Amino acid sequence: MAKRTVEQLSEQLLDKPLAALSPEEKGVLEAIVTRQIVADDAADLADEQASFGERLSDRVAAVGGSWAFIISFVLVLFGWMLLNSEILTKFNAAFDPYPFIFLNLMLSTLAAIQAPIIMMSQNRASNKDRIAAAHDYEVNLRAEIDIIRLHEKIDLLMLEKIAKLEADLGEIKAAVKTT
Repeated sequence: MAKRTVEQLSEQLLDKPLAALSPEEKGVLEAIVTRQIVADDAADLADEQASFGERLSDRVAAVGGSWAFIISFVLVLFGWMLLNSEILTKFNAAFDPYPFIFLNLMLSTLAAIQAPIIMMSQNRASNKDRIAAAHDYEVNLRAEIDIIRLHEKIDLLMLEKIAKLEADLGEIKAAVKTT
């Protein structure tokens, strides 16, 4: 089969002129013409485009949303309260006595900083999902187009086989008539 152009594939396989194709469709047809693979890992593509701040927010969200963080944070809070209510109070050296106003300030500050960072990570996750969805569409489109092309090849082979059988049949009939 002769090498076809993007315009020819667009008309033949998608029944659309080249100008009517989406960027994804055009990219898939160009990949077919140049025999490139379109199946890349979407997560890797998103990570390559991530800035330092985006990668940092992902790490903060991963740590802040883990059981290890929750358990260690509970232990630190319990230790803080125990230290300032029982141990240091006996020596009159408690730096944050009950009702732990400084601890409340630290917790509020942590929550005020951590919440937007986690939201940034969630926004990045939704961007990754959009990239993955677009990539999945390209891969599915490529697979569909390849299936169409395989059907065309099989149809062509079948037509050639039928033509050869008809020619052979004609030869047999001619040989039978002459005998």
